[in-house]
Amino acid sequence: MTIELWMLFWTCALGIAHLCASSFAYKGQEGNAYTVGARDEHRPPTGLAGRFTRAQQNFNETFAIFAALVLMVHVLDENGWWSAWGAQVYFWARVGYLPAYAVGLPWVRTFIWQISMVGLLGVGMDLLV
Repeated sequence: MTIELWMLFWTCALGIAHLCASSFAYKGQEGNAYTVGARDEHRPPTGLAGRFTRAQQNFNETFAIFAALVLMVHVLDENGWWSAWGAQVYFWARVGYLPAYAVGLPWVRTFIWQISMVGLLGVGMDLLV
């Protein structure tokens, strides 16, 4: 399996970690009675639960692009130095994004997000060169 596919696999696992962090933090905020029910009354996540939810939403927005690029690189057999480097940069930046968002580091979080975007560009570079 290529480095890019391994990074896609581990990024899927990271997506599950995002989902669990968001879910458990929200359950801690609202309690079991509400979270196992029908949730007819909307109660938005706040505090840590809100930050985890927003981090998960941001992850979801970029993950589809990452997955598409990795799959294109793989199917077209265009994987090389750029795509391997970019996939790893994207993954490790996204690993750092979750705790940075959770503790509320606004400039650091934004910088980490920008690094992940550089990783996405790196994955796509092998499709262009």
